[in-house]
Amino acid sequence: MKDRRKLKFYNSNSNSNSNSNSEDPLKSIRFYIENNFQILSIERIIYEFNKILLDKNPSKGIFFYYKIGLLKIILPELINIKGIKKIHCFKHKDNFYHTLKVVDNISNYSNNLWLKWAALLHDIGKYLTKKYRSNIGWTFYSHELIGAKMIDSIFKRLKLHKKKNIKYIKNIIKYSSRPITLISYLTTDSSIKKLLVNMGNSIEDLIFLCKSDITTKKFLKKKQFKQKLDFLKKKIKKIEEKKNKKKFVFPLSGDNIMNILNINSCKEIGILKKLLKKAIIKGIIPNDFNKASLFIKNLYLLKNLFKIKIK
Repeated sequence: MKDRRKLKFYNSNSNSNSNSNSEDPLKSIRFYIENNFQILSIERIIYEFNKILLDKNPSKGIFFYYKIGLLKIILPELINIKGIKKIHCFKHKDNFYHTLKVVDNISNYSNNLWLKWAALLHDIGKYLTKKYRSNIGWTFYSHELIGAKMIDSIFKRLKLHKKKNIKYIKNIIKYSSRPITLISYLTTDSSIKKLLVNMGNSIEDLIFLCKSDITTKKFLKKKQFKQKLDFLKKKIKKIEEKKNKKKFVFPLSGDNIMNILNINSCKEIGILKKLLKKAIIKGIIPNDFNKASLFIKNLYLLKNLFKIKIK
């Protein structure tokens, strides 16, 4: 209803040259945009578009931009992936409508604007890589890499110049299919480590995109993919924990512990350090000198008070 009111407003304010335009509000808006786009500020358009992306269901606003012809002007790359093509018994899905679902799906995981941009543009490389192969069907080999390379020119056109955001989006798109190739139980730790090196702190966002990219209507298939991605997430967590253990820096040295407890060097110092490390890794206490000192004091006090053997 809100969109219909917008249509009426645009219809009454557009200078249509024909009766056909005035009969259809969408045609009136398209006519107005095509003839007045040069005086519209791209910054203003993208400001409003970003508000649409931050909505809980961005697809409604994006589709409205498509219907009025504005999407074709600001993001023709999305229009290029629209449509289904069939040769013999092989056909591919409509990647435009698939993208709308992905953007809605990712809104259930995150409200990160730049992750939503990555979701919106993650399949744009399919237009340039689409190829029909007999006995195989439609392929889109390396569409992620091609799509990532397209981001610089798109963001320059849209006057979105922040290098940090562009780099983030390119990286998410470039590796958008990688987690799916790592969901096998036979996947080695070294393969996962390589992905972690490439993604850094964006690994969780990449998993969110992969989950959102599963738009199949087959419930069982969707469930299996999500379970495997959750399993991959657990493997990633274990690898990161191992890495943190290796580069663990003690907040207290053996000498610090001896001074705090006023005791001489003994076997208990090593045991106390092990317990302190476990407590920090598990998040029981922060890796902080004062908190660690208090933890050691309390631990030693409990040991003496209840005659507990520290192991």
